[in-house]
Parts: sequence; structure tokens; C-alpha cells
Amino acid sequence: MSLKQQIDSDIKSAMLAKNKEELMALRSIKSLILLAETEKGVSAEISSEVESKLLMKAAKQRKESAEIFQKEGREELAQKELLELEVISRYLPKQMSEDQITAEVKKIIEQLGAKNPQDMGKIMGTATKQLAGKADGKLISEIVKKILAS
Repeated sequence: MSLKQQIDSDIKSAMLAKNKEELMALRSIKSLILLAETEKGVSAEISSEVESKLLMKAAKQRKESAEIFQKEGREELAQKELLELEVISRYLPKQMSEDQITAEVKKIIEQLGAKNPQDMGKIMGTATKQLAGKADGKLISEIVKKILAS
């Protein structure tokens, strides 16, 4: 079952359960997918890789918005964003742990023969491609910096 079909099915379930908050989050995900499908140059359905990128971006936006709302004392808006983040997270691929990311980054550094912080660009390019959808880019960057500094 594709992501779009899964979302449609879950929208029906949320409607029957009269769960307005979940329904709103699911509709926002469906909207992202429909927009991606109707972009110029896109033929037929979008790939699961593109779907994953869309969901990662949406999750990141919700997380950042919730943090901003919490800093400004707008708890009701922060809770709304966190609920949407929770719904989006259900459809994301399982995220790697920090230890797993560190191990992968060390392999990449070894493959590329990188030795100092000037090689960070090469490492990040390879790491973000290999770990796309499985790890947050910010976390990858922090780990790469930590390894190159030691």
C-alpha cells in the first residue's frame, strides 16, 4: 500500500472516530503529497524516497514551530504542532540511533580518507545521501564535527 493510500485510509478512520486533530494532520500530509504530484516535471506518482523527504521536511517544520511557540509561552499552539508531529512520525522510516549514525559516519570517513575539518563538505555530501530519511542532517553534522575534531 502506498503512502497516499495509507493516508486516505487513515483519514477515513479519523473521520469515523471524529478525531479532528488527527484528521487535520492527515489532511496536511495528503496536501503535501498532492502538491508534489502536481508539480511541473513530475510524471505519475511520486517515489517513496520523495514521500520520505516530504515527511521529513514537514516533521522538521512542526518541531521547529513547536519550539518557537513554547519559547513564547503559546502552549496551546505548541501542543497542536506536537500532535501533528506525532501523526507525521508514524509514516516516517525508523530513525537511526546516535550510535548507529556514528558508526556509519566513521565508515564514510574511512572510505573517503578524510582527516581534518576541511574535509567536512565531502563527508556530509556522502553521509546525507546514504542516511537520507534515516537520520536528521543536523545530528549527522554534529557527529561529523565531533569525530573530525578528535
